[in-house]
Amino acid sequence: MITPKIFDQLSPESGLDEVTHFLSNHRFPAVEDNIVTFVFAGMVEHVSLRHWIYGLPSSLPLFRYGGTPLWFRSMVFPPRSRIEYKYGVQQSGHEEWIFDPLNPNVAHDPFGGNSVVHCRDYQDPEWAFEQPGVPQGVLERFTLNSHALERDQQIQVYLPNNYRDYRRYRLLVVHDGDDYLKFSRLKQVLDNLIARLEIPPLIVAFTNPGDRIREYAADPRHAKHIVEELIPSLEERYPVIRQPSGRCLMGASFGGVASLSTAWYYQDAFDSLLLQSGSFAFTDIGDHHRSQAFDNVVEFMNRFRSQPGTPAKQAYISCGVYESLIYENRSLVPFFRSNGIKVHFEESYDGHNWENWRNRLRSGLSWLFPGPLWATYL
Repeated sequence: MITPKIFDQLSPESGLDEVTHFLSNHRFPAVEDNIVTFVFAGMVEHVSLRHWIYGLPSSLPLFRYGGTPLWFRSMVFPPRSRIEYKYGVQQSGHEEWIFDPLNPNVAHDPFGGNSVVHCRDYQDPEWAFEQPGVPQGVLERFTLNSHALERDQQIQVYLPNNYRDYRRYRLLVVHDGDDYLKFSRLKQVLDNLIARLEIPPLIVAFTNPGDRIREYAADPRHAKHIVEELIPSLEERYPVIRQPSGRCLMGASFGGVASLSTAWYYQDAFDSLLLQSGSFAFTDIGDHHRSQAFDNVVEFMNRFRSQPGTPAKQAYISCGVYESLIYENRSLVPFFRSNGIKVHFEESYDGHNWENWRNRLRSGLSWLFPGPLWATYL
C-alpha cells in the first residue's frame, strides 16, 4: 500500500501531540482529486472498511501508519461519486461496525445509517432541502380498510400549496411512502420543484407495506389493493385526473417491483412509472443466485419478460453503478423500448440507498411531469 500524500507531513514515528495536530487540521476522509483516503484513529487490533460497492470485496483492510494510532486506506473513485461506509473495528477478538468518528457526514436509513464521503465534484442538490420563502404543501392522513390485504392501511396524501378542490391534479402513488418522506425528503422536493415551475402541482399518495418482502414481490393482492381500493378512494376524496394519463406509480428496490408488477397486472391503469434501483432479478436459464426473498420476484420477471404487454407508456429508471442490480436495470431499458415504452434512464456513481434515490427525483419527476419551466425553455 502506497502511503498517501496527506501523510507527507507526518512521520511514522510521530507522537500523540503531532497526531492530534494532524487530525485537527484535516477533514476525513481526505479527498485529493480522485483519491479518497479513509483514516481511523485508535489503538486497536484491526480496522476494515465496510462498504456497499458491488464488485469489490465488502471488507477492505486499513493499514497501520508506522507506530502511530492511525489506520488508513486510499482508493480511487470517479468524480461525483458518493460512498456510504462503516468501519469494522476489532478489539479483543471482537469486531464492531461503527460510524466514522472523524466524519460528521451521516446518511440515515431504516437500518440506522452510514457514514458518507462525497468525492470530487459531488454536490448535494439544493432543491432537496427546505428553501426560505418556498410555499409549503400539506400532508394529511386517512385510514383505508383493505379487503385485498386484510388490514387497515394508513395513507398520507400530499396536497400542493394553493390546492383547490375545483382543479384537476395528476396523481403520483409512492411505495415505501414514509421512507421516501423521511430519508429522501420527498415533501421538500415536491415543494421546491413545484415552486420552481419544474413540475406542475401534484397530488401524491404515500403508501406503506405490512410484510414488505411478500407484498412488494409482485403479489397480485397488493396490485388489487392499489388499483381497486386505493385509486378509487383517492378519486372519491380528491380532484385527481381519472384517466391513466394522470396516474404514475413510483418505488425503489422492491418498491420498484411492486410498481412494475401492479402496472403489469392492471394494464391501461397507469401511463407512467418511476422506478429506482428496482430489484428486477430474472433468469434466462437455471436458478438465480440471490436470497430466497427474490424467488417470487424472479418468477414474475421471467413471466413479464416473456409476455411484457404494455404496463405503461413511459418510464423513468435510475440505478447506481455501485449496485448489484445495475445489470438488471440496464437490461430493462432496451427491453422497454422494444415494447413501445418511452424510457429515460439515469445512472449515478452511488449505491442502493435513499440519498441516491433522492438525488434523482428532480430528473425523474420533471421528465414524467414537465412543468411550465420546461415547456417554456425546451
